[in-house]
Amino acid sequence: MSTFLYGVALQWKLDMRSKSLLITCYVVPFIFFLLMGGIFISIMPEMESTLIPSMIVMGVSMGSFLGLPSTLIETYASNIKKVYKANGVPLYLGLATMFLSAFTHQMIMCAIMVVLAPIIFDAALPTSLPLFILALAIYIAVSLSIGCILGLAVKNQAKLTMIAQLVFLPSIMLSGIMFPIDLLPDTFELIGEFFPASWGYRLMLNNGFQFDHLWYLLLVLFTAAIVCTLLLNRHKCK
Repeated sequence: MSTFLYGVALQWKLDMRSKSLLITCYVVPFIFFLLMGGIFISIMPEMESTLIPSMIVMGVSMGSFLGLPSTLIETYASNIKKVYKANGVPLYLGLATMFLSAFTHQMIMCAIMVVLAPIIFDAALPTSLPLFILALAIYIAVSLSIGCILGLAVKNQAKLTMIAQLVFLPSIMLSGIMFPIDLLPDTFELIGEFFPASWGYRLMLNNGFQFDHLWYLLLVLFTAAIVCTLLLNRHKCK
């Protein structure tokens, strides 16, 4: 257990020095938050009650799909993996520490948004903070699990960037955070249902913590855990 905690602490320190994580988990999400938050509120004043979940979905999606996979590929598609094997370190340890480190960064980023949104944009706070935090934690875990699959499955950084964008952009455009989902054509609305962002967004809304919005996220999390296990076994054999 002490070894695992040391690994988490070490990964945290490495992530703090990572320019990629700084950009994808803090800089770009906060720029989007400051710019688009003001635009959304000025165009749609009624969005005050949904601004916080909207900004969180964007920030979590960027950090999970564009940030974490790049960190994983630096380990599992390089000689670092051989160092793990040579020293008898389980391959899952690197994945677990990176996941927990990214989860912590995401929670910090979201907490800052929750604090700043009412001050800057007069956005409404969640009516039930405990349920909101639970919904947020579930959504972050699900998003990061998909990021783990991308980082373990793709071996080339250029391909990873392209594939990650194919996951990130629909998550933002088809989730309902930019405009009401009812305005989309039926086909796009159906495609959006395949991405966890739309489910996480609804789960974080006031009175949105319901099983109807939760079951798909749990299914994705369970499936991603199985896929990550299979991918780690594949890496172990190479």
